[in-house]
Amino acid sequence: MTPTAIPAKLRKGERTRRRIVERAAPVFNQHGFAGASMNELVAVTGVEKGGIYNHFGSKETLALEALDYSVSLLVDAFGRALDGVDHAADRLAVIVDTFAGELDHPHVAGGCPVANTALESDDTNPELCAHARTAMDSWHRLIGSIVKRGKERGELTPEADPYELASVVTATLEGALMLSRLLHEPAHMSRAAAHLKAHINSLRVGA
Repeated sequence: MTPTAIPAKLRKGERTRRRIVERAAPVFNQHGFAGASMNELVAVTGVEKGGIYNHFGSKETLALEALDYSVSLLVDAFGRALDGVDHAADRLAVIVDTFAGELDHPHVAGGCPVANTALESDDTNPELCAHARTAMDSWHRLIGSIVKRGKERGELTPEADPYELASVVTATLEGALMLSRLLHEPAHMSRAAAHLKAHINSLRVGA
């Protein structure tokens, strides 16, 4: 059976929707849900307020899709960086370096979208907070799965705890990103990354 062609009008609508999300993502990430005004969203997207509501129904729906889009950029970046890297310790080091690179070359302006959303929406927007929590859970599962597989393959020592390492890596990198941005001092990130990689290397069998 020949697939039904997507109507040109629908394709155009989907392209417009995508463009709105891409351009709105940095606004929400830099100013938060409350701080991102509809006037600014209209200005950066080039779509009138009525058009934005026509596509998304509400500012919150747009914010949710913008967050998911921002997270997808990070997921893709980690996937590309990990491609072809086999040893568990090397994969963990790549994760550290890739996140550290967000300081100077962010995929979405404004810092980590997950941390930003979590801090702002913890007590104010349960749905945004839930999306941030889902993203963080996925990040922890990625790190944990690398550690578990590394132990199974004899690449990491028995002392390597997947849950503990996921927690320490996340807290250290997010804290370093916050300090580096707040104090305009990238040394906080470079120190944190170096410390984490030294710890990861200490868990390498035969190190």
